[in-house]
Amino acid sequence: MRKGKRLQAGDTIGLVAPASPVSIERIQTAIAILRRLGFRVKTGENAGKVYGGYMAGTPLERAADLHAMFADDDVQAILCLRGGYGATQILPYLDLEWIRENPKLFIGYSDITALHIAFQQKCGLATIHGPMAAVEFIKEDDLSVQSLLQLASTGVPAGSYTGEAWSEGAVTAPLTGGNLSLICALMGTPFEIDTSGKILFLEEVHEEPYAIDRMLTQLQLSGKLDDASGFVLGQWTDCEPEAYADGFTAQEVLEKFFCGIGKPVLAGIQSGHGTPNLALPLGISATLDTAGQRLHFCETIVAE
Repeated sequence: MRKGKRLQAGDTIGLVAPASPVSIERIQTAIAILRRLGFRVKTGENAGKVYGGYMAGTPLERAADLHAMFADDDVQAILCLRGGYGATQILPYLDLEWIRENPKLFIGYSDITALHIAFQQKCGLATIHGPMAAVEFIKEDDLSVQSLLQLASTGVPAGSYTGEAWSEGAVTAPLTGGNLSLICALMGTPFEIDTSGKILFLEEVHEEPYAIDRMLTQLQLSGKLDDASGFVLGQWTDCEPEAYADGFTAQEVLEKFFCGIGKPVLAGIQSGHGTPNLALPLGISATLDTAGQRLHFCETIVAE
């Protein structure tokens, strides 16, 4: 995998909004916080725009901001301001070969899952599923922010990711995945996730158990669960049953799919839409060891 350079104090971070809009006030707050942490900041030209109410500029404008950050030799890392909706729209407009030839640390989660998958599969670029500038940074979620800074500056997490073993086993393979809804949204497109021989990480927010069941069934029927070598389950935030209040909980749906699946499963790692949201490398090799109830990485996320 191609990797960006390690991030150090004094380096420049590029802020982009590839999906939903961000208020000018939140952008300014994020910039101030990053500067206090010792970084220089450049902001995408279109980051403060609003298009159609729920997008930060047109797809072409958002793609242009990403291109500009990958092209800027002063920018060491690209940090998304937020997710929301719209990252899938810009995929056809991205110059993936250019991005491939100019690898940088790329950070975000939620709707940004679409870009993680595209960059890993089309550009061979390792990325970071982690805190965003107008979310965890401005909430002063120190544990999440420090997990990202540790990972981006040293290339390795502060420690292993721990959870609960739902299905026994051990496997070493690249980690892929992210938000379940976005993974399903890419099915049948040129950016459909490839889980073959990989550890699949999944998390979700604001989806009822029946919807989670539907999406996991889609992955099951499409062979994505069969193809994966193991599973890491993150946070399932605000996924309580409402339409079917007496039905399965999100936990029960997940157990139905993953307990006894015959492959190693580690559940409950602190990555996703909860607090803390620990930064998680994607695209590089990791060992999932359910006997030790941990996930640890076999290589760094940064270029040596």
